[in-house]
Amino acid sequence: MTIHFDEDKQNQRLRTLRADEEEKSVQTIADKYGLPYIDLTRVPINTDGLRLIPEPESRANKVIVFDIIGKKISIALHSPGDQNTVGSIKKLQEKGYQTSVFLSSMNSIEKAWDRYKDLSFAFETEAGSLDISNDEIEQLIEQTKRLADVSVLVEEALATKRSHKVSRLIAVVMAGALSTKASDIHVESETDHALIRYRLDGVLIEVVKFDLDTYKLLLSRIKLLSGLKLNIKDSAQDGRFTVKIYMSDIEIRTSTVPSAYGESIVMRILNPKSISTPIEELGFPDRLMTILMREIARPNGLILTTGPTGSGKTTTLYSFLRKLLTPEMKIITIEDPIEYHLAGVVQTQVEERKNYTFESGLRAALRQDPDVIMVGEIRDSETANTAIQASLTGHLVLSTLHTNNAAGTFTRLVDLGVDSKVITSALRVAIAQRLVRKLCLECKKRVPIPQDRLKYVDELLASLKGYEELSQFVERPKDMWVSVGCEHCNNTGYKGRIGVYEAIMSDSSIEYIIRENPGEREIKKAAAPQKIVNMKQDGLIKIFKGITSFDELERVVDLAEELIIPEDDVVAEKAENSGEIFSEIDKPLNIPEV
Repeated sequence: MTIHFDEDKQNQRLRTLRADEEEKSVQTIADKYGLPYIDLTRVPINTDGLRLIPEPESRANKVIVFDIIGKKISIALHSPGDQNTVGSIKKLQEKGYQTSVFLSSMNSIEKAWDRYKDLSFAFETEAGSLDISNDEIEQLIEQTKRLADVSVLVEEALATKRSHKVSRLIAVVMAGALSTKASDIHVESETDHALIRYRLDGVLIEVVKFDLDTYKLLLSRIKLLSGLKLNIKDSAQDGRFTVKIYMSDIEIRTSTVPSAYGESIVMRILNPKSISTPIEELGFPDRLMTILMREIARPNGLILTTGPTGSGKTTTLYSFLRKLLTPEMKIITIEDPIEYHLAGVVQTQVEERKNYTFESGLRAALRQDPDVIMVGEIRDSETANTAIQASLTGHLVLSTLHTNNAAGTFTRLVDLGVDSKVITSALRVAIAQRLVRKLCLECKKRVPIPQDRLKYVDELLASLKGYEELSQFVERPKDMWVSVGCEHCNNTGYKGRIGVYEAIMSDSSIEYIIRENPGEREIKKAAAPQKIVNMKQDGLIKIFKGITSFDELERVVDLAEELIIPEDDVVAEKAENSGEIFSEIDKPLNIPEV
């Protein structure tokens, strides 16, 4: 009979026997020192705990943190009498950590050391904080210049092992959003898959699809980071966390709502850089810019910006605050929530549970002797009337209102119960705005104006009769600019956004007509002598300057809305009544072509 000797099998058996012998020896030593024994090969290693002791120190002192819950940590060591080991534990205790010490074999500690390589993919999972190492995020941002790059890296993350798949996925998705300047990240589930979409320049673009199992893990991680309850799946939740990148904090505001196939997640990226655009670069027409600079320099009055959600109202208000901010100014804000932090400004946040509303916050702010007050939004009659009274008693008040156009501001205030007799005394200027995407400078193309667009062009040019803006058009333009798409703009044809604006000032004509409970059309007619372009007119000028396209303007502005064509005699009569307001701003405009 032939006997086969399996050397590999025998060596494996010997290694197992030696490992068992080592574990028994460590258990004996643990009993001697009165310490609990632990085999790290049989317990999960918390990568957040590994961060507390750098790998070189951990290997040199043969000590490792393998679990952490808040300030309670579990430490495994091999040599309890070693002074270096004792020193590492003492440093953690001095930082306020409550330590539980275990004795472990070198074999199991070495297995735990292998987890240090996962730290480049790992995050701190403490609610409210997402820590990404600078080196990793810089590397990922460099690798995600285009949406296609993000998709490739997401696919690679999905292929990694389960232990750090979700952490790597979040790192890539966040880095891609920051690199492409996305304003929101949408994570949604369908019947048989989930998908991630970015909102780029106001438009949602699909990035990648992935499996539902990973979606569930991703949902749990995002909820944990945002301080949301994991077990609540049938009602909406809101939370936030911070991403620490490049030595600065970027706030992420999270919202979850139940849907037919799971929960929909939206993460709003509140990057401070997005509101750092100077007021001169927001896209205000020259004449309106002159008016606004004069109005925000006044010591009192109410200035309102209007428009739907996502139209840039908050950015406009913050640009006003930065323009006003000086050491001599006391500025207080009441916001819901505080989206961006401004140094030198006292910012407060609405908290319904503590009865701190816009109205009560505004009343409290008035007792702080402010020069300027910013109210995040006027939602009810109490806030509206308090804001009006504040502007009449020596304060400059800035706020937002949800209306479709500037004329709607006056009717909305009346609907909120504000006395029509005091509206024009308090309200200096009502601004309406939308955001349009800017054509990519690398690939935009000049084409003849299509026949179906000529009607709009003629109507808009006719409506500019008597406006300085019309002086640049010697004859009707023959060409316009359109989007194409290239690698610089992720093949969208657009890169960045700019505002299109309209405004109405409170003058004698507006003051007269507002007492008659007018509609928006009557208010627009009364404002015609002010010669401030509306959103359609402003958009048309930006089209012919090569800033945006006709398709993009049509996407955000109703071009079918009736235009108010000024009549010479009416304009002349009303302009005479309100001319003193505009004499200092009626200057020729110099509009360069892009």
